[in-house]
Amino acid sequence: MNDLDKRVAVFIDGSNLYHKLKEIKIENTLDFDYKGLADILARGRKVVSYRYYVGVVRAKLGDEKANQMRAGQQKLFSNLESRGFLVEQGYLMENNGKFHEKGVDVKIATDMLIGAYENKYDVAILISSDTDLIPVIRHINFLKKEIEYIGFSHNPSFGLQKNVTLSRLLIKDDLAQFLAKTLI
Repeated sequence: MNDLDKRVAVFIDGSNLYHKLKEIKIENTLDFDYKGLADILARGRKVVSYRYYVGVVRAKLGDEKANQMRAGQQKLFSNLESRGFLVEQGYLMENNGKFHEKGVDVKIATDMLIGAYENKYDVAILISSDTDLIPVIRHINFLKKEIEYIGFSHNPSFGLQKNVTLSRLLIKDDLAQFLAKTLI
């Protein structure tokens, strides 16, 4: 099959990407052009699915910070949905003042696997460095689907790199074109 004829499904682990962007000092992720990034990574191939996965911030009565975070997240969801993304929501569990995402990895793994079995895509682009996804990646490889891991050069996942068809590590300069432009 010609590479340009391959169908691409994009799977973005929102929390994982958010933290990787913060590590390289990219702070304003609400207006980040996720679709632009996905389309560049697709390299001219037809994108059949854009999916963004994240734990949802819950509003809390009297908690200004949580309410601001929730409002920001809702703005992000609206932006993503208006650009053709399906936003898949997990939840956040609080434990001793720290939040942990629950259900997101399972949703990514399930959607990748179902899409592979139902022949919905030829290539999965995975923007995540979560090694919990390695078992499903190995299984999808047996189904003769390609998986492209998109990570970051400052902190790559060697486990994912070893198990995918193609690995691309981004640096901050690669992402400049996807940042919101501010007027001076």
